[in-house]
Amino acid sequence: MMKPITQENSRLGFVGVGYMGRPIARRLLESGFKLTAYDRDHDKAEVLMRYGGTVAQSIPELAARCNVVLSCLPSDEAVLDIYRGPDGVFANAVSGSVVIDTSTVYPETSQELSRLGSERGVEVLDVTISGSTPAAENGLLTLFGGGDKQCFDAVESIFRVIAKKYFYLGRSGSGATMKLVVNTLLGIGMQAIAEAVALGEKAGLDRTRLLNVLAETAVVAPAHVGKLEKAIKSDYSPQFPIRLMNKDFGLILNLAAAVGARMPAAGAAFEINARQADEGAEQDFSAVILQMEKYAHLASTANAQK
Repeated sequence: MMKPITQENSRLGFVGVGYMGRPIARRLLESGFKLTAYDRDHDKAEVLMRYGGTVAQSIPELAARCNVVLSCLPSDEAVLDIYRGPDGVFANAVSGSVVIDTSTVYPETSQELSRLGSERGVEVLDVTISGSTPAAENGLLTLFGGGDKQCFDAVESIFRVIAKKYFYLGRSGSGATMKLVVNTLLGIGMQAIAEAVALGEKAGLDRTRLLNVLAETAVVAPAHVGKLEKAIKSDYSPQFPIRLMNKDFGLILNLAAAVGARMPAAGAAFEINARQADEGAEQDFSAVILQMEKYAHLASTANAQK
């Protein structure tokens, strides 16, 4: 049985300290874990030094120094680049180490990491994240885990620091799959809200009152309530950039095609999301509201010209 990971017996490495990685790494440091960070943008990693973290100059340095490596990266390609090859995590990790990849990737990517890790005596978990940056800052994330159950249980002390809830889903790739299921609802739900808002505005409702009242209804999920509050102020600053939602929609539709699941609503939402991403990739994904308001305005202008 794997020995439980604690603040006393672990040396954490964290690769990718961007939107979500930085607040997660900070919470781990503030809870007493020893942590070394690496990011291609060294300035991002150096921010963690004020909380007691150290900075690695390379992936081999981080992998050799740590017995648990966490990663939070923006794409499948970035994940594979970090872990594979002579300068990757696996080639330089100590046998018996644990990898916890929290990136949103295709399930087969997680399975490939698990296979490569096992060849080097490294346990790999895919533990994906549900929640915004404020949730990460406050340790209120929800986690979905795939991989070996004993390993998942052994690193529970890490999960307790960064998450309110965490679930074991099954074999390698299960955490990645569950994240795509959840983000299907997140993305389609936001698109449905954007359409509803545009409908209400075009039918004559005051925009501010409409958004305020909609946020109070039972039909709007908690993950979307804050988006409506920000939309009142036309604040689409990124908590979850639309380019990442766009990337996730691509993964979702690829998985749907692979398993034979029909997803017409996801396909339509992806199309609108992609159009808004072309106009502002770093806006929050709730900016699809702007796209639907734009369509409503164009339709009104076309009708007036007839």
